[in-house]
Amino acid sequence: MLLKPKLNKNRFRNSRITEADFTGSVLKDLSFINCDLQRSIFRNTNLEGVDFRSSFNYSIDPSANRVKKARFSLSRITGPPDRFDNVIEE
Repeated sequence: MLLKPKLNKNRFRNSRITEADFTGSVLKDLSFINCDLQRSIFRNTNLEGVDFRSSFNYSIDPSANRVKKARFSLSRITGPPDRFDNVIEE
């Protein structure tokens, strides 16, 4: 049985969270502050309101996750995020 953790409203700061599998998790309103998320998996993950602005090495497919109101840094975005109702800051 795969557990689906609820980590909403938590904060990770200056962390190396590599190869983590967040599939099916609820991360609503969580903050990743200056975190390395290399090779972490986000699939069917609730990322509503998650703050990724200062984190790096992550790859998120907006069509495979719930990303409404997530916050990203313009310098770290690849692809067209505007259609997913997210906040993009410089």
